[in-house]
This record gives sequence, C-alpha cells and structure tokens, in this order.
Amino acid sequence: MSTFIKRVRGFIKSEDGPTAVEYAVMVALIAVAIIVSVRALGTSLNTTFGNVDTAIQGVN
Repeated sequence: MSTFIKRVRGFIKSEDGPTAVEYAVMVALIAVAIIVSVRALGTSLNTTFGNVDTAIQGVN
C-alpha cells in the first residue's frame, strides 16, 4: 500500500497531473465549440434549403 501512496504523491508533485487536466478541459471546450458551431450551421442550412424548396414549389 505504501508503494501506491508514494506513486500518488509523486504524481501530484509532478507536472503531469495538472497538465493532463488542463488538456482535458481544453479538449472539452473545443468539442463544445465545435458542437455549437455545427448545430448553428445545420440550422442555417436547414432554413436555406427550406427557402429553396419553397421557391421551387412556387415555380411549378
């Protein structure tokens, strides 16, 4: 058990733990930004194609 505690203490003292957490937070924020952008783009495209469909239906 003392080996495990030594490893945990070493991990906490080293820079690897905080760096990994920072990267995880950064990746999560980038993923959220991508999801929001894709949803906004999808809504915009849906509206545009709906307008095109309405215009085409009016021609016939």
